[in-house]
Amino acid sequence: MADTKKKKRIFISACEPSADVHCARLIASLNELAATTEGWEEGIEWVGVGGDRMAKAGCELMENTADRAAMLHHAFGQVGFYYRVLKRIGAYFEKNKVDLVIVCDSPAFNFHVARLAKRNGTKVLFYVAPQLWAWAAWRIWKLRMWCDKLACILPFEEEWFRSRGVEAVFVGNPLLDELDESMWEKRREYADFDPWQAKIALFPGSRSAEVQKLWPAMQKIAMNMQASWPRITFVVGAPNQERLQSLMDKELRGFNCKYTISSVVDTAASVDMAMVASGSATLEVAAAGCPMVVMYQSSRLLWHLVGRWLVRTRFLSLVNILAGREVIPEFMPYFSSLKPIQKTCNSLLSSKLRLMKISSELVDVVKPLAKGYASEKVAHLAMEMLSEP
Repeated sequence: MADTKKKKRIFISACEPSADVHCARLIASLNELAATTEGWEEGIEWVGVGGDRMAKAGCELMENTADRAAMLHHAFGQVGFYYRVLKRIGAYFEKNKVDLVIVCDSPAFNFHVARLAKRNGTKVLFYVAPQLWAWAAWRIWKLRMWCDKLACILPFEEEWFRSRGVEAVFVGNPLLDELDESMWEKRREYADFDPWQAKIALFPGSRSAEVQKLWPAMQKIAMNMQASWPRITFVVGAPNQERLQSLMDKELRGFNCKYTISSVVDTAASVDMAMVASGSATLEVAAAGCPMVVMYQSSRLLWHLVGRWLVRTRFLSLVNILAGREVIPEFMPYFSSLKPIQKTCNSLLSSKLRLMKISSELVDVVKPLAKGYASEKVAHLAMEMLSEP
C-alpha cells in the first residue's frame, strides 16, 4: 500500500465551465474525505488547469482554460493556446512528482494530458466519459492506453466501455447531485395553461462560441414569436454577473426580456418552456420538467463532409439519447434558417396537452440519475487509486 502519510499531489484538468464546477466539487469532496480518513492528515495538494471555481476550491491554476471553452470547428482558432498549455503541463510532469492525474471531459484536450501523465508513469482517472459511443468510437484505444479508471455519468456507459476493455464505473450525474427532488411534486400543471401569457426561458449555452452563434438566433426566434403572441415573456438565466453582462451586451434592438442570475434548474422551474443550447444544460432543464427545444449550429460544409459520417447515434441531445426516443424536438445541427425552430416553438406553445406530456416524460428520464452523489463516489475512486502501490 502507498504511504498515505505524505502529502499527495493531484493534477486536475478541466476545459469547460461545467467541468470547472464538477472538478471544484470533487476537490471539496476529496479534501473532506482525506480529512476524515486515518493516515491522510497531511491532506492533498491540488494543481492543474481549469476555472475560477476550481481555484476557489483550493486548486493552484497553471492556466484558466474554462474561459476559453469552445466546441467543434470553433476550437481550431485556439490550437496555439492549448498547444502551449500542454507544453507547460508536460514540463511540469517532468520536473514534479504527481501522484494522480484527474482529467474531466474535453477528450480532445485531455487525451493529451492523460498521454503526458502516462509517459511519466502517473495513474490517470478520467471523470465524465468521452462520448465515444456517439461518434469516433475508434478512439477507444486511447482510453485503454492512457486511462486507468473511467468515471461514467450516464448509466449505459459503464457496460459499453467495460465491454471494450476499459475499467469503467457509473458514478451518477454530478449535474443532479444537489437537485431538490421536491420540485417534482410542485411541478407545473398545464391544465389551465394560457399560451398568451406564457413564460419562456432562453439558455444560449456556457461556451463563448455557443453564445456568439445561438444567442442572436434565439433572440430572433423570440421576437418573431412575440409578433404572434404579443403577451408572452422571455427570461434569460446566467450563472454569474459576468455572463449576464455578456448576454446583455449582445442584446438585439427590439428584443425585450428579463435577465436573472440563477441556476439552470431554478430558471427552468419558473417557466412554461425553453429554448436550450445542446449540452449538459438540457439535463438540468429536463430535471425541472420543463419542455424544451434543443438547438446547436454548425458549419453546413463541415457537417456534411465530416460530422454526419462520424455520428453513430439516432439522436444527438442527451435527453433523447437517454430516453431512446424523441421526447423533445432537437435541431442539431441547424444551419441558417430559423423558421423550422420557430414553427416548432409555436406548435408547442399551442398544445398544452403536448407540453404536459413532455414535462412528465422529462421527469421520468431524469429521475434515475438524481442524487447519485457523483462527487463523493469519484472522490472514493481517487482515494483508492492514491492508496494503491
